[in-house]
Amino acid sequence: MQLLLAEDEQKTVDYLTKGLRENGHVVEAVNNGPDALALAMAGTFDAMILDVMMPGLDGWEVLKRLRAAGRATPVLFLTARDHVEDRVRGLDLGANDYLIKPFAFAELLARLRNLARLPRAVTGGALVSVGDLEIDTLRHRVTRAGHVLQLTSKEYALLLLLARNQGRVLSRTLIAEAIWGLFHDQQSNAVDALVRRLRTKLDTPFASALLHTIRGTGYVLDI
Repeated sequence: MQLLLAEDEQKTVDYLTKGLRENGHVVEAVNNGPDALALAMAGTFDAMILDVMMPGLDGWEVLKRLRAAGRATPVLFLTARDHVEDRVRGLDLGANDYLIKPFAFAELLARLRNLARLPRAVTGGALVSVGDLEIDTLRHRVTRAGHVLQLTSKEYALLLLLARNQGRVLSRTLIAEAIWGLFHDQQSNAVDALVRRLRTKLDTPFASALLHTIRGTGYVLDI
């Protein structure tokens, strides 16, 4: 994969660059937001590894400008911030995945492999579409077949996470990490309950289902 790494801590840059190149990836690294944005706009990358806290422009602002320009490069956020509000903000702006520091390098590689094989949700600036589902991330407005869906903040965060990863099966553990900041699946019952509530609003009133259960694995949003 052709990767853009944006991280301001040089030791982390050196470690990740070395490991990624040893695993066959081509890496271009920058240590500040303006350079990250310029390279992302000018080049063609298979994915971008983006630190949240950087000088010049933070990762959120870089991603916001990238998506506003219509660039759909998959973005994996690296962050030490584990508050749900921060993860929801990143998802709203168009992040595809999160990895919270410290992390295992093997997990980073696995998440990059998943990003590489994602079919993309259709994006147009602040709009994410999957079939007849539309999510306006600026207004937090969700419609399906023209009908407005009234979602709670966690239902919305889950739906946006699934929509940003259309066609990818997300495990309960990954969902728990993204929504609640948990690093294990002891909250799998909470994930299942949240999925049931979302499905009631997203699929039950309509003729076809978008939210699918993959037994023993997790959940996927797809047409």
